[in-house]
Amino acid sequence: MLLLFALYGLRTSEVAALTLEDIDWQNDRLQVAGAKGGKTRAYPLLPTVGNAIARYLRTVRPRSSSREVFLTLYPPFRPLSPGTLYGITQQQLRALGVRTKHYGPHALRHACAARLVSEGLSLKEIGDHLGHRSPKATRIYAKVDLPALREVAAFDLGELS
Repeated sequence: MLLLFALYGLRTSEVAALTLEDIDWQNDRLQVAGAKGGKTRAYPLLPTVGNAIARYLRTVRPRSSSREVFLTLYPPFRPLSPGTLYGITQQQLRALGVRTKHYGPHALRHACAARLVSEGLSLKEIGDHLGHRSPKATRIYAKVDLPALREVAAFDLGELS
């Protein structure tokens, strides 16, 4: 779950709704239904994520007819709610010793977006990755990149300066 939040920037409702059919093991693809009326997005199934999900399915997930990937561990087995995912994420981040202002899944979604900004993706590309319908929603991630700003400031304009 944490990898889905951190690497793909998924929302809690998107992770809660993820089904076994959304994972295309043959083509290493992950399909995610947009949470806020957005369209379905496809991502490459990263080996780290695929291996973690496969290990969870083999060793942790209870046998159930439910098609959602993440289920409660005790009967009656049912899909995890977004609120439960929040609690699990908060608990795991604290256990890992992560120091941050917020400990929920959105902190990992924000970290994903910040990583994409640092990799040089455009706000449009970041918005598409996160499933934003509006560019306004992505602008929050347009933080000042001080190292890049210093590099621009130090650029020698030659005779133009």
